[in-house]
Amino acid sequence: MPTANSLVALLPATIPFVGPERLERENGGAFKARLGANECNFGCSPDAILAMDKAAREDVWKYSDPEAWELRQALAGHIGISMDELVVGPGIDNLLGLTVRIFSDTGDPIVTSAGAYPTFNYHVAGFGRRLVTVPYRDDKEDLDALAAAAERERAKIVYLSNPDNPMGTWWSGAAIEAFIDMLPDETLLILDEAYGELAPDGVRPSIDTGRRNVLRFRTFSKAYGLAGLRVGYLFGPADLCVHYHKVRDHFGVNVMAQQAAQAALADQKWLEQVSVQFEAARKHIAAVAAANGLVPLPSATNFVTIDCGRDGDYAMRVLKELNAREVFIRKPGAPGIDRCIRVSCGLPHELDYFEATLPEALKAAE
Repeated sequence: MPTANSLVALLPATIPFVGPERLERENGGAFKARLGANECNFGCSPDAILAMDKAAREDVWKYSDPEAWELRQALAGHIGISMDELVVGPGIDNLLGLTVRIFSDTGDPIVTSAGAYPTFNYHVAGFGRRLVTVPYRDDKEDLDALAAAAERERAKIVYLSNPDNPMGTWWSGAAIEAFIDMLPDETLLILDEAYGELAPDGVRPSIDTGRRNVLRFRTFSKAYGLAGLRVGYLFGPADLCVHYHKVRDHFGVNVMAQQAAQAALADQKWLEQVSVQFEAARKHIAAVAAANGLVPLPSATNFVTIDCGRDGDYAMRVLKELNAREVFIRKPGAPGIDRCIRVSCGLPHELDYFEATLPEALKAAE
């Protein structure tokens, strides 16, 4: 009987996130408010829908363009870089795994914040690297501590999301640029900007692919509303990007995904419209939290993290009580930030239902 290699044999069979579909199967019914996965509940551009319909009728019998040429060309023009400085892949998650594989070896130290994006940690473990974590400070990723750990450990990679998941907080672009300057030249920075389209002006650093140790990651899953299609991309120096073409799944981004992403990118008016909806939803969630004696954290994302004011066990009880009332949310898990719950922006009727059920959930959690 074949056996797994020694690394894989010791890993747990798990997924970084429990999907709402699994919880619905366990609960025996659908959630009335799906407010946990940081999706775009407002949908995607009508132009993207038309592109998907056209692809479904005319193109899905074909293999996708393995170079994603037209999408890369559109993205390069949008960002203001060359096509050689950009890689498209099936979601940021896939690109994170490739990055760990390409730019580190077995046992190498990789630095991140304790409680930051779990899927990145999943890839670090899956490739047999050594995860080094630093705690959040004041509900933000601690740039000084991350830089110090990278220097101390001679880290191959540092992971930082800005704006941050799961806290929703952010650093200015100037602070990020100063952080880059603190990193050793041999340390690669993964700058995850999945929520960048929803951030205030000045949060994303200026475009500079001359930074030799920085790769920036973005997605069509959040503001653009195409989470189900799995389209992400990264950009940075061409001599770093070229390595992805040695190991990536060249047909990983399908025909429908490529065409829909290109149409979504072209429809910046839709992006402006949906950004207004996200802002209204953030205000709604924050008002609900405050009305129930909880503290909403400022957010530059498509969710609001709420401080429940006690410990992680209490916050978990609140989450479970909301789950039992057909409201799907998630929460941070690391000590220091696990006192919070995280509520994604939803449609008005979903947030109204959350508002109606939260007092009951808080009472039951006591």
